[in-house]
Amino acid sequence: MIRKIIVMGVSGCGKSSMGQKLAGHYGYPFFDGDDYHSDANVEKMRQGIPLTDEDRFGWLDTLNGILKGNDTAVVACSSLKPIYRDILRNGVEDLAIVYLQGDFDTIWQRHQKRAGHYFNGKSMLESQFATLEEPIGEADVIAVDISQSLDEVFAQSVAALEAR
Repeated sequence: MIRKIIVMGVSGCGKSSMGQKLAGHYGYPFFDGDDYHSDANVEKMRQGIPLTDEDRFGWLDTLNGILKGNDTAVVACSSLKPIYRDILRNGVEDLAIVYLQGDFDTIWQRHQKRAGHYFNGKSMLESQFATLEEPIGEADVIAVDISQSLDEVFAQSVAALEAR
């Protein structure tokens, strides 16, 4: 059984909701990557300024430490590039990545319904899509289409995780 799960995708795709649901199902602790951004990163995002690779590296190292420091874990993290996923994977065994895959329009509609999140604006989401290098073909990745209901996405994720 997979003991560590990263739920990845662009902002607004449902990482936190799916991560919490998976963590509850498996009895694993849940860690929302957004909670581990530096104050400087949060402030940049509030201002609508996209994060750079350099902004993300310390954050990714922190999340990698969480994965290595726990016997089981579910971590929600955008993980937009292969280099980011490699940092998260470093030294972590029994890992699967659930990629919540969706198109811009679907995710933007969801974004507009979010309240109280520091991620600011359509240009920020456009920036995430521009940065996203889909993990298609990466051996530990399960891609799930988010145009379905949360329950359907969850059921597909669990079935794929348990088939490993």
